[in-house]
Amino acid sequence: MDFAMTIRGSWSLLLTGLVTTVIVSLIAIAVGTVIGFVSSLMGLSRIWVLKALSEIYVWVIRGTPMIVQAFIVYFGMPQLIQTFVPGFTISAFTASAITLSTNAGAYLSEIFRSGINAVDPGQVEASRSLGMSQVRTMRRIILPQAVRITIPSLVNQFIITVKDSSILSVIGLAELVNRAKVYVGGTYQFFATYVLVAVLYLAVISALMVASRYIEKRLNRDKDPA
Repeated sequence: MDFAMTIRGSWSLLLTGLVTTVIVSLIAIAVGTVIGFVSSLMGLSRIWVLKALSEIYVWVIRGTPMIVQAFIVYFGMPQLIQTFVPGFTISAFTASAITLSTNAGAYLSEIFRSGINAVDPGQVEASRSLGMSQVRTMRRIILPQAVRITIPSLVNQFIITVKDSSILSVIGLAELVNRAKVYVGGTYQFFATYVLVAVLYLAVISALMVASRYIEKRLNRDKDPA
């Protein structure tokens, strides 16, 4: 068990896996945030169809394991689409991005919904009495406060999304854990390799936490200039 040898031998392989992990996680966070925000607005809508669609989406995603969702997207969805489009295929990366995004979106939907509901209703009523439209009230009054309220939960979900990307190695995504398995398969350096993998995950997640704290401080500073 030689850590120096493992670092030298696995570094390039693990680095490519880390890059893939970061890219697919960033895509999932960005797309999932949009999906989650739209779903939260649908869930708060008075239109029952939109509300029902949001609730079903959140219920299905939160109620099933992500590994099953990945299998459905990577293996099941192409089989279904091939009925209408012969020869249709989907790459492991695309399937992973879809799975991770929709999974994160369901949890972010509930986070956004809770944050919006936490805003004092009196402020909304006051803004509407001043003639502000519903859209402007959402943009100027509700969202800034909801974002501040939800930052800790959002960061926690982003961290979970990064770690959940490791599950997608089961469908062949060449992310960090997948690359580690390849290296271990040829060297049997289990302990040193997976310790190195853990260190790389810690580095990425620590950077995310530092960035979130900086953003939170900036938002609090803007809220209270004094």
